[in-house]
Amino acid sequence: MNSLPVRAVRVEVPASTANLGSGFDALGMALSLHDTVSARVVDGPAGSAAVSVVGEGAGSVPEDERHLVVRVVHDTLAELGFPAPPALELRCENNIPHSRGLGSSAAAIVAGLAIAHGLAGTDVRAAEHVERALHLAAVREGHADNVAASLLGDFVVAWREADRFRAVSVPAHPEVSPIAFVPQGESATHVTRGLLPEEVPHADAAFAAGRAALAVQAITRDPSLLLAATEDRLHQDYREPAWPGTVALVRELRSRGIAAAVSGAGPTVLALPGKNANARECAPAGFAVLDLPVDREGARTRVEG
Repeated sequence: MNSLPVRAVRVEVPASTANLGSGFDALGMALSLHDTVSARVVDGPAGSAAVSVVGEGAGSVPEDERHLVVRVVHDTLAELGFPAPPALELRCENNIPHSRGLGSSAAAIVAGLAIAHGLAGTDVRAAEHVERALHLAAVREGHADNVAASLLGDFVVAWREADRFRAVSVPAHPEVSPIAFVPQGESATHVTRGLLPEEVPHADAAFAAGRAALAVQAITRDPSLLLAATEDRLHQDYREPAWPGTVALVRELRSRGIAAAVSGAGPTVLALPGKNANARECAPAGFAVLDLPVDREGARTRVEG
């Protein structure tokens, strides 16, 4: 197969938060902040691309075939049986902050998968494709929690089974209302992961397992348990040298009875306040505060033209 049945698509992909406390590389949630990418097959050398970026990353990310979305599109099309990479024109409208712990790279990977499937005339969310798409996205990202949230939407539980990444999406309780405290400084996941120890005490591992299990109950059925459910001993304190202000804000929010955790690798802080809690008053200078309701849909694709 060489001829793509669809020439233009538009995809919208949500941001995500991961870990949610002790659910390291296992728990994630889609957030209502989106990147939108319009892709069109054009005449030109095979595999070439012209990319325009508005918003986050403008002027700092590649604007040709080196762009992450383009690379994922070409790789996915080859997986789908279209070995000749098309020339592409992309317009990226980016709202997800880069390198802040809100899943910008995961969103780009999912966008590339969704575009490739759309151009191939298939739906990345269809039952016959979604499991494979999730695995490919997780292999590229290195873990499944963020990509699963961006692909599937809502609250997700991710795991690895032998050599396969898996995930399920579960509806979050209507009272779960995420707030993100986003600082100006960027983070590199490989750097903050490098701060984590090779081993943790057995007591901390047992604590993390209990809290991660409790988080599923708290997020899906009983938000009154969120403060306890988001407590962590597995990774956040180890990352404090990289982002002392982030960990300090988590502690300040929690001291006021507000569930809070480092979002992904940081430096963003995720808060899940109750109905009467005023989390915003805790925001220190240099942190933008964003209300980010749970995104229920995940990635969506529309054929254009």
